[in-house]
Amino acid sequence: MPKIKTSRAAAKRFKVTGTGKLKRNKAYKSHILT
Repeated sequence: MPKIKTSRAAAKRFKVTGTGKLKRNKAYKSHILT
């Protein structure tokens, strides 16, 4: 999987954990971005 540069809006919605996984705050609000 290529690394995707997240937009600022996505960065606010998602918290990136240390392992590089995404923690969803709002349930699938921007599922297309993932």
